[in-house]
Order: sequence, then C-alpha cells, then structure tokens
Amino acid sequence: MKRSSRKTSYGSMERWLITYADMITLLLIFFIVMYSLSQIDIKKFRMLAESLSEAMGGGGVVLDNLGPSVVPGISGTETEADLQEDMADRAEMENIRRELMREVQAQGLGARVSATIEERGIVLSFQEEVLFKLGSAELTPRAREIIAAVAPVLLKTPNYIRIEGHTDNLPIHTELYPSNWELSAARATAVVRELIRTAGFPPGRLSAVGYGEYRPRFPNDSEAHRQLNRRVDIVILRSKYKGAEPASLP
Repeated sequence: MKRSSRKTSYGSMERWLITYADMITLLLIFFIVMYSLSQIDIKKFRMLAESLSEAMGGGGVVLDNLGPSVVPGISGTETEADLQEDMADRAEMENIRRELMREVQAQGLGARVSATIEERGIVLSFQEEVLFKLGSAELTPRAREIIAAVAPVLLKTPNYIRIEGHTDNLPIHTELYPSNWELSAARATAVVRELIRTAGFPPGRLSAVGYGEYRPRFPNDSEAHRQLNRRVDIVILRSKYKGAEPASLP
C-alpha cells in the first residue's frame, strides 16, 4: 500500500509540467503570430497560418481571417482583385521606369542616374554632380534641362512624388547651410520648385524631404562611396500607399 501511495503522489506532483509546457507552447505561438503581423507579408502570413493549423491538428481554422492591416489603405485580406490590381500597378511602374531610363540615356547620363523599383515605388536617383555643384543647392543649367526632360514622364502618373535629398557624412557649416540637414532639404526643395516651374506640376502631389547623411547607400569610408551617397532621389510612390499620405482639403 505504501509503494502504491508513493507512485500516485509522484505522478500528481509532475502534472504541473504538462500545464506549464502547454502554456509555453501557446506563448511561443502568440509571439510568432505577433512577429508575422509586424512584417505585413501576406504570403508569409498564410504560410504561417497553414503550418500552425497543421501542427495543432486543425483544418485551416487558425488565423483564417487576417483582419485589418496596421498600414492605412492596405487590407489584411488579399483578394483576387487585390492581386490583379497589384500586378497591374507593378506593370505600370515598370513601364514608367523604362521610359524614365530612355530619357536619362538620351541625355547621356546612364552611368550617373539610375531608376529602380522598390517596394515603395520607383526611385530615380541622381548623383550630386548631375544636378548641383559641391556644397551648393542651386540647380545648374544642365540640371534644369534634365528635369525638363523627365518631367513629362512623371506627369503621366497620378501618384504622389517625393523628392529626397541626401549627403555624405562630411560636415558642412556655412551661413546658408549650418549642417547637412539644411543642405539636403534645400536640394530637394530646389527640385520641387523646378518641377512646378518647368512642367506646371501640381504642387499637391509633390513633397520634399532632407535626410542629410543618415540614409547612406554605402559606408562613408572612401571618396567613391561618399560621392555615391551624395544624391537626390525622385520617388514615385506606389498607388497602394496613397492612404498613408496626408489628405488635402477639397
């Protein structure tokens, strides 16, 4: 009788381990789900949902409803119509990118200007010497010709366009530009003004941002890299991010 009592007591003492293991498993699932939500990647989210459903013996009921997205204007549920719209948007972006590069190459600037497609949209990137003299935010006459050439292509799209100024990490301290913040913002603003002046661009679709030295493409460890970091980017934002832009009064 004593042996039987000891075995029963020993088994009862270890039952808490089962509850503890269940709790740890649920916490792990919770943090995985929270991490996946923060990435806002629909395909990965669905793969995660399917994997969790299989692991828990479900029939696809885990995370079946993705719910609303934390990004304004983007739904958490991706329908077939959404996929088709996204594909059409990407195709249109590629057409605009190619047209921009044709204009750039016609100006003989293929080596110093690039047009790439990122998640946020098309990035038309000009190295500093294409538009400005070193340490200056005044557009050169050649820069005005280049902007006039690409402006008609930019006008074809109804998307918002953001002009971003970038510098290297060499300090600047002049009466006009106390720091690289002022210089990068002044350059972005100069391009905005020229787009409005040359092409009659709708001002409400434009914005200017100065990043200074803090968004480099390369480490500022050589003159070649610093030269590449000194740039102005014209970003054509994808239409799906329209809801993330501040709305204007009618």
